[in-house]
Amino acid sequence: MATIYLTTFIDAQVQTCFDLARNIEVHQISTSRTKEKAIEGRTSGLCEQGDVITWEAFHFGIKQKLTVKITKMEPFVYFEDEMIKGPFSFMNHKHSFEVHQRGTKMTDEFVFKVPLGIFGSIAEKIFLTRYMTNLLKERNSLLKSLAEAK
Repeated sequence: MATIYLTTFIDAQVQTCFDLARNIEVHQISTSRTKEKAIEGRTSGLCEQGDVITWEAFHFGIKQKLTVKITKMEPFVYFEDEMIKGPFSFMNHKHSFEVHQRGTKMTDEFVFKVPLGIFGSIAEKIFLTRYMTNLLKERNSLLKSLAEAK
């Protein structure tokens, strides 16, 4: 199992950051490189606890679907999404927001496991953790830019 921790400091109010992070349209813009789009469940607006979202994207030249459920949410502090169907054997993404001296400290904890036993573990270590880290960094960079422009 792989775990990615990222911290992003944003010069904006915590509510702004929280809402941008759960905005479906912003998510699609931040993942435009993989042509990710919401195709089932909630497909626009701000996700809420209990929402189910099916995403479709191209990774490694292959069209893939990932269905997540927003399992926990405390407004302006935290929300969590968990894979209920998709390419991983397990995936959980915790998004945390904390008032910081110059705005907001946004923290991601992204945990995933690839199927295929030892071959999946090797893929996690050799390239998949770096690939997922880069996707999250791209997303956070856009969130930061949008929040700080408000």
